[in-house]
Amino acid sequence: MTVPRAWWARLPDPVIDAVVVAVAVVDVLLSLVDASPVEQAMAALACAALVVRRRFPLPVFLLTLPAIMQAIVVAPFAALYTLAARSRDRRLLVACVIMFALASEASWLLNDLTSDDRTWTLVNFFYALAAVAVPVLLGQLVQARRDLARRLVEIEEAREHERLLHSQAVLTRERAQLAREMHDVVSHQVSLIAIQAGALQVAATDPDFKEGACTIRSLSVDTLDELRHMVTLLRASGGRASELTPQPTLADLHRLVTTSGIDAELTGELPPGTSTTAQRAVYRTVQEALTNVRKHAPGATATVRLWHADDGAAFGVTVTNTPPTRPSLPLPGAQQGLIGLRERAELLGGTFESGATAEGGYEAILRIPAGTD
Repeated sequence: MTVPRAWWARLPDPVIDAVVVAVAVVDVLLSLVDASPVEQAMAALACAALVVRRRFPLPVFLLTLPAIMQAIVVAPFAALYTLAARSRDRRLLVACVIMFALASEASWLLNDLTSDDRTWTLVNFFYALAAVAVPVLLGQLVQARRDLARRLVEIEEAREHERLLHSQAVLTRERAQLAREMHDVVSHQVSLIAIQAGALQVAATDPDFKEGACTIRSLSVDTLDELRHMVTLLRASGGRASELTPQPTLADLHRLVTTSGIDAELTGELPPGTSTTAQRAVYRTVQEALTNVRKHAPGATATVRLWHADDGAAFGVTVTNTPPTRPSLPLPGAQQGLIGLRERAELLGGTFESGATAEGGYEAILRIPAGTD
């Protein structure tokens, strides 16, 4: 469900920028009544820089610092808010707050002050720090709200996908149950009808009776063929892992990587003659690893590397992803997928390992000994 935004949030960015620049110009006109040409030029530059504050927030903030010493606050506050709303570097924001406060008291610090003036300058410095913290905290709040909204959309999409999978699983069970009932009950009864009709056809002496028994037997055989065809279709459409539904192999791996919804790259190759069972294990490992990247590392890139040892003793796949570029909310999970991959590897006599990398990403490695059937 999409929450409607406030009217001011629906305004185009150029309109908001124009309003901010207009307010900053009014602030300059009220503050610099008898200013020198140099001061007016610095104030005009600070106001003009606000037009590109969304693309270059840090340079724009630095350009507005000289205006602070002239008691101009709208342009520096707007630039600092934009920087706080777009930067995730907390140390940079703290440094900008300190620079803002120092610039606001620079005119006092450059003059010869008495002890009382120094005390009030220090007090005013801390007041300035408290005032500057307001746009920084507001910008960080807007950034956190934006990240939260993005994650809520991703969670809702994941829930919708889970609901779809659940409905498909229910439908699969119902189709499988229906197929079993048709095979075990209906087909059995129709087979008995065909057998009895055949026996009557052989034993009958009356031509009309014999023809009727032949018709019954023929209809029963045709019905039995139709039932068997329907059972085959039900089992195949139900997604049962049987001979009716082909399992994925290496031929399907490229499509899996390209349609995973993340920036992923497939490299390397497995040795020729790899068994179908081993190919299926590699496919399932890549599928689970890419799913985990999409769920737990938003914005990360992944590399899927197929490999085989130089001595031919083993082969496998390594899936590595970079750290996430966006913050993620903790999602509940029992890691059943990783447990299933480890059990699948053990059935083939291999190993499955996973864990964090030194760069902050994650890596999953499947190793299968050569000669596995």
